[in-house]
Amino acid sequence: MLPIAVDAMGGDHAPGEIVRGARRAAEELGLPVVLVGRSDDLGDTGDLEVIEASEVIAMDAEPGSSVRRMKDSSLVRAAEAVRDGRASAMVSAGNTGATMASALLRMGRIKGTSRPAIATPIPVPGSTPTTLLDAGANAECKPEWLVEFARMGAVYARDRFSIETPRVGLLSIGEEAGKGSPFVKECFGLLSDPAWASAAGAEWIGNVEGRDVMTSDVDVIVTDGFTGNVTLKTLEGAMKALIGRLLVALDTDDDTRAAGATLAGPLDEMISELHPDSVGGALLLGVKGVCVISHGSSSADAMVNAIRVASEMVDVEMVEHLAAAARPVD
Repeated sequence: MLPIAVDAMGGDHAPGEIVRGARRAAEELGLPVVLVGRSDDLGDTGDLEVIEASEVIAMDAEPGSSVRRMKDSSLVRAAEAVRDGRASAMVSAGNTGATMASALLRMGRIKGTSRPAIATPIPVPGSTPTTLLDAGANAECKPEWLVEFARMGAVYARDRFSIETPRVGLLSIGEEAGKGSPFVKECFGLLSDPAWASAAGAEWIGNVEGRDVMTSDVDVIVTDGFTGNVTLKTLEGAMKALIGRLLVALDTDDDTRAAGATLAGPLDEMISELHPDSVGGALLLGVKGVCVISHGSSSADAMVNAIRVASEMVDVEMVEHLAAAARPVD
């Protein structure tokens, strides 16, 4: 397999944690990796190849103009490596908007796809994750785009989590068909057409609510990017607060500390399962290449998982499956 192109300059802890994660993915998992960035800033890269890129798009930079202006940035060069057949996929923990813009402008969009969408796995303890999309690529959407998101999400859930017939729901404020904003109601009507589900090998289950996101009752949830991103960040904040409060409670007195010591193993397992680093990043679906968008605060562990996921999606030919399930836009 061609190497995974890793944006070594992107992320809050770049390049140190990114390079360490890339080296571990190569050394521990045997995955081919190429780093993209300023070689003089990367430190010890081991045996990894480096694609030189002199510019870095800042985390708070305006995505579109930065990608167009900074043609020698690590993000742009990583996307070009995939486009030019030098790499099989790209991974970045950098500026999310710029990552999306780089992938879209350099790789191109899958025919029949109006807009790419960010698909984020939401952990469900004891079950496969729920895929939420769009998680932030498109703040405003047309109803027909959500049908495309549903189709892409179903393909992704099957390829990544081996769910034979993914159950797809629309995020709303009630399960009934008449619930939700005018936009949601129009989306519901379009999604009720069985044609898209047949093309994607999915099962349409109707509206779902926010409380269903972290349950095994649904496999894929579609929404607009604004709502999806708010949902994602709310869940992250709630889980962080809950785990923090639990740890405080287990350090109250000698009795709670003894209980904490007894529960240390199961608690560590639970925290690891819920931690963003364990997910491996979100996938940008709809572009002609595998693009993994990692959390901005990604550690070396997160990078290992992101590179692993990228490799797996290349292996199962996810992009080809997305293209086969797409249909031309009228």
